[in-house]
Amino acid sequence: MSAPKTLRRLYLINPCNSLVTIVSTEGSRWNRYRVWKPLGLMVLAGMTPAEWEVIILDENLQVPDYATMPRPDLVGITAFTSQANRAYEVAAQFRSRGVPVVMGGIHATVCAEEATSRVDAVVTGEAEGVWARVLRDFQDGCLKRRYDGGQADMRAVPIARHDMLSAGYAFGSIQTTRGCPLNCSFCSVTAINGVHYRQRPIADVVREFRCIPEKRVLIVDDNLIGTRQEHIVRARDLFRALADAKLGKEWIGQVTINFGDDDELMELAVQSGCKGVFIGFESTTPEGLGEVGKRFNLLHGRDIRASVRRIQRHGIMVVGSFILGLDVDRPGVGMRIAEMAIRYGVDHLNALFLTPLPGTRLWEQMRKAGRLDREEFPADWKYYTLTLPVAQYCNFSRDEISEEMLKCNQRFFSTSRILHRLGRHLLHRRSPIMALVASLSCRSAIPLERKAYRSYIRSRKVAPQAKSSAA
Repeated sequence: MSAPKTLRRLYLINPCNSLVTIVSTEGSRWNRYRVWKPLGLMVLAGMTPAEWEVIILDENLQVPDYATMPRPDLVGITAFTSQANRAYEVAAQFRSRGVPVVMGGIHATVCAEEATSRVDAVVTGEAEGVWARVLRDFQDGCLKRRYDGGQADMRAVPIARHDMLSAGYAFGSIQTTRGCPLNCSFCSVTAINGVHYRQRPIADVVREFRCIPEKRVLIVDDNLIGTRQEHIVRARDLFRALADAKLGKEWIGQVTINFGDDDELMELAVQSGCKGVFIGFESTTPEGLGEVGKRFNLLHGRDIRASVRRIQRHGIMVVGSFILGLDVDRPGVGMRIAEMAIRYGVDHLNALFLTPLPGTRLWEQMRKAGRLDREEFPADWKYYTLTLPVAQYCNFSRDEISEEMLKCNQRFFSTSRILHRLGRHLLHRRSPIMALVASLSCRSAIPLERKAYRSYIRSRKVAPQAKSSAA
């Protein structure tokens, strides 16, 4: 009788960023509500053959001591730009032990040459189409330096291994579409997923929803409902199928403001478990929307406050996202954003610094104009978190734009405003506990943000003004 085949061991790693303490579960008990599962790694785990022992490691929950862990045969790492430094550190640890490392994700796609010099193989684009070949090549001893995944066939995207990360998260996660036709200047989505709007088969989405252990789910699509009528029809069909399946899930997704135009769509969303939507308002002015390439928000003479109210009348929370530091912004923009968010009546605010991410039009514009405030790469990638002012802003110094952000958050998350919104949620039965937890999480992060800004600005003042070419 032949001996049983020895399993090969694969580590799939989501690296952390030690600077972003507000999204580390070790930093605050509230942060578990701001961390989501590394869905891409869970999808790859679902595609990996049975002869592999797969272990997913999310450093946002806990950073392991890799030296004390069993030696893997292969390591796969994903990374956003702000995770790239840590990704390279982890890769170096394993490569020093003779373990090959494969890196994929957004940063490896847009900075492939940089990544290739620090790992054994790079996967650009969407990995589903090439992952089986990567594993075969490794087993055959002929791992290539580059693999181009391109854009995956959405019918071939497997169900993610939700069972492999079932503890420590407040939310499960799932993806139903890829690509976004808006192609905003600051967004790197189109660099990896393209502008063509692609949808998974609805039956596959329903089947995967059943596999998610958490009651609350983040639908991580960059634009869940799309922008065209055929997209809306598909979204209605998806919500109808989820409602008919009676899954007992509650979900939050990212949509465009046209979500508020269709009462049938919103009602079906509620029936399927929708509790909240994230909407990118980006700017308080038409000039700002024009700057970032999102005039879509103003089509047909839209009254945004009325759109928000229509969404909320269905019992759906609205999270509004805004950007600080546009060229058209002037001093006082932080308070203006907070007041506009209050006037719109959004239930939660997500304010971010204008950040030139590689792979975006904004990156090319700022790089050519010499407006990158941090450009010693790859060391400075860790600052590209969207929560630190890494650019040179037209009308603000680093100190001034940081103060604008603090004033914005202090105003919107003041005790009086939180209590006002809580009362409104209770009156309209609109997820008061979820809203309160989100507000308290952000409020508790304000002192950490102030400390982070001071530390960042202090380090920038003493740092050498070295210049290097961008990846």
